[in-house]
Amino acid sequence: MLGGYVASVLAAGWITLSLAFVSLILAVVIGIAAALAKLSRSRALRVTATLYTSVVRGIPDLVMMLLVFYSLPALLNQAAQDWGYDVYIEFSPFAAGAATLGLIFGAYMAETFRGALMNIPKGQVEAAEAYGLGRIRIFWRILLPQMMRLALPGFTNNWLVLAKATALVSLLGLQDVMFRAKGAAEATAKPFTFYLLAGGFYLTITAISLFILSRAAKRYELGVKELAQ
Repeated sequence: MLGGYVASVLAAGWITLSLAFVSLILAVVIGIAAALAKLSRSRALRVTATLYTSVVRGIPDLVMMLLVFYSLPALLNQAAQDWGYDVYIEFSPFAAGAATLGLIFGAYMAETFRGALMNIPKGQVEAAEAYGLGRIRIFWRILLPQMMRLALPGFTNNWLVLAKATALVSLLGLQDVMFRAKGAAEATAKPFTFYLLAGGFYLTITAISLFILSRAAKRYELGVKELAQ
């Protein structure tokens, strides 16, 4: 019987991984957009991006998650009723969790990407503009490759925290590793066994991530040394 619960917990691993990767994609997209907005010449964009990162980083992750999952649908439903629409809006735990984590870690990614972009010599951009390259080509061909190398340490840290933060979504009812581990612990009266199993799962994710990202960092640094010679 115990083996069945262990298999159930581990089988939920793909839900946790899916949630982590979807959240990461959203965080990267939001982070790049917010970083570019912070460095733009438009004051309105700079103020909006600064307000976003300041507010999101100042609110606990769990509070943000409860606001998005419970409060936002209630607000939208009330607004729809006030405008005469007969609709009922409800978010799935996966969608609400992914959106919230993407929003939260997008703010942290924004600071990571902004710092990386600021360390790229401005002369490169000026030279590209002198050759007639447009802003999009400058970003994709010159800024993005260098930003990836410079942002990799901060990106690694954000990813590790994000992967562990996915456990919070179990509080919304998502049947991920943490949710199944809690259920198995209560059913078998063996909390240490199943919470240790859940901890081992997250530890495996972080260990594999560190290995892959450290290899990527070495590869990027190797390219820099070759150019310096």
